[in-house]
Amino acid sequence: MEAGTARAATPTRATEAGAPRNRRRGGRLLDLGLNAYAGLALIYLLVPIAIILVFSFNDPRGRFNFLWQKFSFDAWKDPFAVPGVGDALLKSLEIAALSTLVVTALGTLTALALVRYEFKGRAPVNFFIFVPLATPEVVLGAALLSMFVNFAVATGFATIVIAHIMFNLSFVIVTVRSRLIGFDRSLEEAAQDLGATPWQTFRLITLPLIMPGVISAALLAFALSIDDFVITNFNSGSTITFPVFIWGAARVAVPPQLYVIASMIFLFTLAMMLVTVWQQRRAERMAAVRPDEPEPNLA
Repeated sequence: MEAGTARAATPTRATEAGAPRNRRRGGRLLDLGLNAYAGLALIYLLVPIAIILVFSFNDPRGRFNFLWQKFSFDAWKDPFAVPGVGDALLKSLEIAALSTLVVTALGTLTALALVRYEFKGRAPVNFFIFVPLATPEVVLGAALLSMFVNFAVATGFATIVIAHIMFNLSFVIVTVRSRLIGFDRSLEEAAQDLGATPWQTFRLITLPLIMPGVISAALLAFALSIDDFVITNFNSGSTITFPVFIWGAARVAVPPQLYVIASMIFLFTLAMMLVTVWQQRRAERMAAVRPDEPEPNLA
């Protein structure tokens, strides 16, 4: 009986010993699959950008820069050779800068109010924040145009800025609010205990720590503003922005200078992202600093 019991127990021990190996093997396969999926997704996102960068060095024989002909720096030497493209890009930059400044200030203050304070109507406000995010741009553009027409407002530069502030506000609020939710309030309380006023606490403690979220929201708003076509096209009037210029020019020609300008915008955005990452790591180091605990009095 004892020998039979030992023989019966031996496969059980072998099975139990093999289970951890199977789990480790399954974990490695899962990690490999996730890494492969993430790599494919990244390649899918970066291939169009890589094509833009490569074709900015193309020297096409015709008016359309769709087929690779030969390598050339001509487009980079004079990126604004296409008549009107410089003015359109400058107009887009002005609109994006102005709308980003306004929407970042409004969005940050709104996020602070929604996270820090309880007030009547807070739940409906949280709900309506996501309405512009879920609404198609065609609907938003048509609705804004209808509003401007009914109030007899001439469409142009001002209406584009108002439209960009409207649809970017939700993005800024969501981005900054996500930063505020994990904010350590004890740092503010410590500053106030040391005699700091509410304004000093906000300026010296709160704002530097949430600055990565604010910068990320501002960059997102700037990118969405300079990139928007549908809503801008409804409310632009005679104002020509960079996306509207490309849409009109694409029916006649697509010169490599457009690829050069797009590459310049991408490289600028990439540089700003690196600055944001650096600022975020700096804020995390600041938040991790704690004052030394006082030594116990042994006397």
